[in-house]
Amino acid sequence: MKVNKIMIVKSLLSLVITLGLMTSCGKGKDTKNTSSATGWKINDKKGGFQYASNFKKQATAPGLVMVEGGTFTMGKVQDDVMHDWNNSPTQQHVQSFYMDETEVTNLMYFEYLEWLKRVFPPEQENYRNIYDGALPDTLVWRNRLGYNETMTNNYLRHPAYAKYPVVGVNWIQAVEFSKWRTDRVNEKTLEDARYLKKDAKVTDTKAESTFSTETYLAAPTKTFGGNEEIVLKRGMVKSAKDSVNVYARRSSGLILPEYRLPTESEWEYAAAADVGQREYNIYKGQKKYPWSGSYTRSGKRQVKGDQLANFKQGKGDYGGLAGWSDDGADITQFVKSYAPNDFGLYDMAGNVAEWVADVYRPMVDDEANDFNYFRGNVYMKNKIGDDGKVEIVTAETQTFDTLSNGKIIARTFPGEIARVPVDEKETYLRQNFDKSDNRNYRDGDKQSTRYFDFGSEDDDAKTKDKHAMYDSPKHNVTTDSLGNMVRKYDRSSKRTTLVNDDVRVYKGGSWRDRAYWLDPAQRRYFPQDMATDYIGFRCAMSRVGPKADKKKRPRN
Repeated sequence: MKVNKIMIVKSLLSLVITLGLMTSCGKGKDTKNTSSATGWKINDKKGGFQYASNFKKQATAPGLVMVEGGTFTMGKVQDDVMHDWNNSPTQQHVQSFYMDETEVTNLMYFEYLEWLKRVFPPEQENYRNIYDGALPDTLVWRNRLGYNETMTNNYLRHPAYAKYPVVGVNWIQAVEFSKWRTDRVNEKTLEDARYLKKDAKVTDTKAESTFSTETYLAAPTKTFGGNEEIVLKRGMVKSAKDSVNVYARRSSGLILPEYRLPTESEWEYAAAADVGQREYNIYKGQKKYPWSGSYTRSGKRQVKGDQLANFKQGKGDYGGLAGWSDDGADITQFVKSYAPNDFGLYDMAGNVAEWVADVYRPMVDDEANDFNYFRGNVYMKNKIGDDGKVEIVTAETQTFDTLSNGKIIARTFPGEIARVPVDEKETYLRQNFDKSDNRNYRDGDKQSTRYFDFGSEDDDAKTKDKHAMYDSPKHNVTTDSLGNMVRKYDRSSKRTTLVNDDVRVYKGGSWRDRAYWLDPAQRRYFPQDMATDYIGFRCAMSRVGPKADKKKRPRN
C-alpha cells in the first residue's frame, strides 16, 4: 500500500510540473508575431519578414472624414422637369471611403503653389511651365457687362478669401494637386515614424530630391532622385545595422492610400447622406437635398427661415436683402458657413460645384457594374528600363500637356516613377479587362456602335471619325518651338455633341445656380482642361480594411 501511495504522489507531482511548464510556455508565446501557417517568427531581426502585426485601423488623413459605405439610389427619384434623362435612378453600392470635410480652399491651394515655386523656381527655363501650369485662371471672374476686377486681383491670394473654396482650377490641375498632397502627407507620416529625418521636407528641398510615395515604395533607394548623398542626408534615420527596418513598406501599415478626386457615385452617396434617414426605403427614402426635407430654408425654431446653402435665389438675387441676407453671401462663402450633412460634410450643395473623377456619359451602366461605379479607368504600370529597374522621371524626361487654351501644364515631375499603359502581358486571357484605356467601355468603343463590323485599326482618320460614337469637335492646339500657340480648329458643321473622353462630370449646385441644381443627383459636364468661377473640388481617399470601426457582434 505504501508503495502504491508513493507512486501516486510521484505521478501527481509530475503532472503538476508538466502543467506548470505548459502554462508558463503559453504565457510567454507571442502569437501576434508567430505565423499561424508555418510557426515561423514574424518581425524577427534575424531573418523573419516584416509585417505590422499590431495594425489596428487606417489613420484618418488630414482634412478628411470617414464615410461609411452602403447601398443607395444613384440618380433622380423625382420627376425631371428639364427632361435631361441623364440621371435615371439605379441602385449602386459604394465602399467606405474618406472625403474632405470641406472644399479645397484658397489657402490650401496657395500652399501648393508656394511649394512648387520654391522647389521648381519658375525663373529657370526648364521649370517655368511647372508653376505657371498649376496657377488657377483668375480671369474666370471677368464679365463683359460686370465689374469683377476685385475678385480677379484678390480672390486667390488675399487673406480675406483664405477659407473660401478655390475656383479657376481645371480638372487636370485638381488631379495634380491631389498627387502632391499625397506625397506631402506621407512624407510627414514617415518623418513622424522616424523613417525620414524631421523637417527634411522644408529644408534644402530641390527639384531633383523631392519625395514621391510610389518611388519610395517601389524603389526606396531611388527616393530623392536616387542621389546617395541626398538619401543619406535627408532620408533614412533607422539604424543602418538593422537593414530590414531602414525603409517603411506597404506592409508596415504607415503609408496612406492616395488622395484623389471622388468618383461620381462616391460624391453623390456622400452628399445625399441617407445614413440620417430613420425610415429605410431604397428608392423612396433618398433626400432631395443634403439635408432632410424638401425646402432650402431651415425649419428649426432658432434659425427658422435661414437658407441652408449658398445659391442664387432668383434673377438678380445672389444673397438677399442687405441687413438680413438670405444666405450670407453674394459670390462664394467661407467654408463651414452652413450646417454639415449627416456625414459631417460641409457645402455638399451650393457654394461651388465640384469636379469628380468620372468621364461624362449620358447613361450610368448599372447592368455592367453596380459596385463602386466609375467611368474613367486608364490602367498604367511602372516603366521598367533595360537594366530591369524602374525608371525615374528627371527634369529632362518629364512630360507636359498643351491645353486647349494653349496653357502648358506638367503631367509628370522629377522623382516620380515613369508610367506606361498596361500591355498584353497584363491583359492576356483576363476576363475583367482587356485594354489599358477603358473610358469608352460599352459606350463609345466599336463594340457599342451599330457599325461594329467596320474596318480595322489601320483605317484612316476620316473612316474612324465617320463611325465614332461621339463625333465631337477635334480641335488641335499646340505650341511651336518659340512658345507660340498653333491653333487648328475643327470647323465641321456635322458635329452633333460635345461629349468625348476629355469631358468630366461636375456635381452639386454653386453660388451661380438656382435651387434646382442643389439636388445631389444632378450631373453636368465640362471640358477637363477648362475652368470657371463656380467649379471647385474636394479630395477623397479609399478606405482599407473593414467597412466601419464597429465592435464585433456577439455570437448567438
